[in-house]
Amino acid sequence: MKVHFRKIANADGPMHFHENVDVSEAVKGRKDILTVSPLLADLDALPAAADLVTVEGKLSGDADMLCARCLTPVKTHMDIPFAEKFKWGKEPAEPEEDGDDDLIYVTDEAVDLAPYVQESYLLHLPLSVLCTPGCKGLCPTCGHNLNEGACSCDNTVIDPRLAGLKDFFK
Repeated sequence: MKVHFRKIANADGPMHFHENVDVSEAVKGRKDILTVSPLLADLDALPAAADLVTVEGKLSGDADMLCARCLTPVKTHMDIPFAEKFKWGKEPAEPEEDGDDDLIYVTDEAVDLAPYVQESYLLHLPLSVLCTPGCKGLCPTCGHNLNEGACSCDNTVIDPRLAGLKDFFK
């Protein structure tokens, strides 16, 4: 998925990209993500000015993640907006006062969009997911899923300063 500056400058309209991007390597090492589907990138690249290309569109994909409380697998669908501006040429030594901070300067004639798509995907991944908003989680003593029913563990929290008095009246 490469954007060629000259092709876009000479094109009559926007250049469309409708491709799948493999993001499995980007999430490798995250233990809360079980599987990820290829990310569908539906992007349009259009010239914005001389040597400036704007790429906009939508990324969508699915991920199977673990619930943060009870470790139940949860299927998560994400629709991610994508917008980047690429300028062909070297980055100026000093930033311009009225310049755009979001510009990405490139020195090659073509830009591979895959790393920018993966970065946007990683930034929009949820930090934690819940199977239901009222998820009760796991018992800290025996590990029983409390959504399936209560367990027989005594999980009464005792103030450690008064723990010595716990057996006073026995």
